[in-house]
Amino acid sequence: MKSMLILLSAAALWSQAALADFRLQSTDIRAGKSMSKAQEFNGFGCEGENLSPQLSWTGAPEGTKSFAITAYDPDAPTGSGWWHWLAFNIPADVTSLKTGASGQAMPDGSVESRTDYGVPGFGGACPPKGDKAHRYQFTVFALNTEKLDLAPDSSGALVGYYLNGHALAKTTLEALYQRP
Repeated sequence: MKSMLILLSAAALWSQAALADFRLQSTDIRAGKSMSKAQEFNGFGCEGENLSPQLSWTGAPEGTKSFAITAYDPDAPTGSGWWHWLAFNIPADVTSLKTGASGQAMPDGSVESRTDYGVPGFGGACPPKGDKAHRYQFTVFALNTEKLDLAPDSSGALVGYYLNGHALAKTTLEALYQRP
């Protein structure tokens, strides 16, 4: 019995270590730092470039069959946050996206779903003027399925439900943005 517990504990620690190796980086955004005007939305009173940031990830767990990316603002004054980007069915051999890839250079087969702006693709930061700095959580999900059979106009809640149901691991990079 004791050896079985030791084996289970070792397996759990190895699994946690493997998941800790899954990392997200960006040349455009930094953890805990303010994003540039390039990632600000263009509309709703905002005048940014609305470019999706460069993202790259490493250390996906064995068995990863596809990836998904979300960008979410939990501080939006909606009561339910704000979905800024929902991309899924990204092939497992893709481990990076260049700046401005959304809507222009996404990998073949990938789907960008409807954001809370009401359209598909990346919708940059646009917090209310004078509000505190909002947190923007960019998350890459390693999924156990090659394809999520969801329509491009699926809501953030529906996409999130499927992502969490198929996630082997996820990694998040949280940046900030504020409009004076």
